[in-house]
Amino acid sequence: MVAIKALACELPHEHGLPLSRLSLSEIGREAVRRGIVASIGGTTLWRWLSDDAIRPWAHRTWIFPRDPNFRDKAVRVLDLYEGVWEGQPLSPLDCVVSTDEKTSIQARKRIHDSSPAGPGRAMRVEFEYERCGAWAYMAAWDVRRAKVFGRCEHHSGIDSFLRLVDFVMSQEPYRSAPRVFWIMDNGSSHRGETGDRRLTERWPTIVPVHTPVHASWLNQVEVYFSVIQRKVLTPNDFRSLSDVEDRLLRFQSHYEAVAKPFQWKFTRRDLDDLLAKLDDRDRAYAKAA
Repeated sequence: MVAIKALACELPHEHGLPLSRLSLSEIGREAVRRGIVASIGGTTLWRWLSDDAIRPWAHRTWIFPRDPNFRDKAVRVLDLYEGVWEGQPLSPLDCVVSTDEKTSIQARKRIHDSSPAGPGRAMRVEFEYERCGAWAYMAAWDVRRAKVFGRCEHHSGIDSFLRLVDFVMSQEPYRSAPRVFWIMDNGSSHRGETGDRRLTERWPTIVPVHTPVHASWLNQVEVYFSVIQRKVLTPNDFRSLSDVEDRLLRFQSHYEAVAKPFQWKFTRRDLDDLLAKLDDRDRAYAKAA
């Protein structure tokens, strides 16, 4: 049993197999070929692998942390979610805003009207469609107050991002807040010291906070983007580009009526545990190689 589980946890191409993933039947055939067992049934294999939740036929993509300052940058963001900045509690008047852009939101006009759901029948959406253009949706999520601000722009970029910043910062409580922390990625519209200086010269109370490179999962606005993807953009069936804009902007008010701050549970302690596991895995791979 142990040898079978070890086989299932191997990358097949590292052992000369012309495969990217192992199926249950392929594990059985390879076990017989290697002489691990004389024969084995699929049900037995399934039961053994299920004991340890091993599913070699499944896969998921991920991005390995490559930012040399990954932990330091990530901790700053995670601390803000817990109401802390540089070891000190935030003031009740401080604001924390998470921002990003969702690009290329298309308006797909179906060549036949969709049919609503009925008894024993799902909604039907025509497969073919006409493209009616696309928006870049710029959004900012107030982490502490569960407020969302969004704009539809024809193109992303510095000017589009600054319009969003001005839109938020010109309103209360952000206009009068002693500090407004803007959590953002490293996109070209607000990257590096130049981007930070552009923001702080425009609004001196802004404190730019950048996530590590390729760490969008640390940005809470991505959670909101997942909500609009499910509730607004799927299925994509819009009469026009203005129809997309109208639905996105009206959804903001609809969502805020019931929204609460996200229950963010991943802390700096969880981060340290994760990074330790990745280090252990790297050392194990290096030793095996």
